[in-house]
Amino acid sequence: MNRESIINLVKDWQVALLLVLVIGSLVGIYLAPPNPEKGLEGNLQFGLDLEGGSWLQMEFQSVVVAYSTDGSVEDLIENLRTSLEVEVIQIDGDHLEIRKNVSRADLEPIFSASGASIVTYQEGVSAFTADEVKRILSDKVNALGMQDARINLLTPTGSEYPQYVRIELAGVDMTTAQEIVGQQGVFEIRIQTTGNETEHVLYGDQITSVGVPQRNPENQQWGVGFSFTDAGAQAFREAALRHGAVDNPGSHHLVMLLDNKTVYNAPLAGNLAAELRSGPVRSLSASTGIGDTGLDDAMALEIHLRAGALPVNVEIVGSGSVPAALGEQFKTTVFLAGIFALLAVGAVVYYRYREPSIVLPMLFVNVSEIVILLGISRFIVQLDLATIAGLIAVVGTGIDQLVIITDEILHEGRVPSPNLYMKRYGRALGIIVVSAATVFIAMLPLALMDLSTLRGFAIVTILGVLIGVLVTRPAYGKIIMAILSK
Repeated sequence: MNRESIINLVKDWQVALLLVLVIGSLVGIYLAPPNPEKGLEGNLQFGLDLEGGSWLQMEFQSVVVAYSTDGSVEDLIENLRTSLEVEVIQIDGDHLEIRKNVSRADLEPIFSASGASIVTYQEGVSAFTADEVKRILSDKVNALGMQDARINLLTPTGSEYPQYVRIELAGVDMTTAQEIVGQQGVFEIRIQTTGNETEHVLYGDQITSVGVPQRNPENQQWGVGFSFTDAGAQAFREAALRHGAVDNPGSHHLVMLLDNKTVYNAPLAGNLAAELRSGPVRSLSASTGIGDTGLDDAMALEIHLRAGALPVNVEIVGSGSVPAALGEQFKTTVFLAGIFALLAVGAVVYYRYREPSIVLPMLFVNVSEIVILLGISRFIVQLDLATIAGLIAVVGTGIDQLVIITDEILHEGRVPSPNLYMKRYGRALGIIVVSAATVFIAMLPLALMDLSTLRGFAIVTILGVLIGVLVTRPAYGKIIMAILSK
């Protein structure tokens, strides 16, 4: 092809769109922002398999019970709360969520005493509670700068209620992972009464807003501001008045616990005691100390206050880790596998056509498709072994469809006239669109389900199909037409 033909080809909007998307993807990977430390990886986000890290699978300590009763539902719920010392939530008209891992045999006497019976019993939590757990865990890991965490709810076969939550933290060792999410439970604020005794004031669900750590310019103390609901502020004031904290604030500490583990313990400030004497106080500030230690404590306390505690206790039932060195090895292996896949495809296509002017555009379009796919997917999914498998699958299906276009055009080994070319090209594109629609429909359920390993594969496959049908196949049709016409 001469210079004029190349210029005319680039001016075609379908070819121009392909080039613009390739350039934009390369800019997104390497220049937005620049990341020279990563080298060829650029800004690509790698998952647990390729980056190294840890995963935890936790089981909800909760059951969902369908019941029938001729008596008062409120009395049944109150009896359960009193007998089990646990929170009970009414999901709908005939289902209760009991936030404790209690057996059916232990529940039946309580139901019988309340004039009720158990219809069905399943371990797990309601959809609302599961979504709340996922949100809180996401807030917690994001607050620590771990936006690449994957959090998935798992529902056993035959059950309609999520029973497990799995979290993957790329680049995080097992000890840190357990500290971040493995000890989530009830967040509670208590007030010191006499001696070392404390009394419950409120739970974390009464905290409405949390500020960022700030340093007091007067005493250089770091602290975190937070606010209560009206009910929480009233409960806090009543507890302070009842135990004499407003009269002797230095002897009455404010204690915050997470899973019965103290995360904050400090005396009630004098000015706060004075304010409580006149009325409820919604906004408080917890001082954590001076210097770097005070800042670290303030940041940790902010996370506990802001993310809150999980509405239901969890227990770690499975865990694992991928060492960083092994992740790098996987990364190298995957890169080599991709290169070998392209070379193998190129060799097979060359063996079929024996014509470099056909083989090179095919490989160019195929590589362009992968670059565009990487540029888009870096904003959507992490690259792990499953998504890399999706990329390699896209390479194979992409070449298949380009071969369909080429074979349809070169029917009987002859280059057709322009009118016949467009007719054959349209027929080939119709076959490709039907094939792509089949793949899209097959992958869509996997993309919408919270399956950590299959979801990335499905998303990458769907993106590859859409990019192929909308961008790369039409551009290849124009490129191969310009080449064959010469």
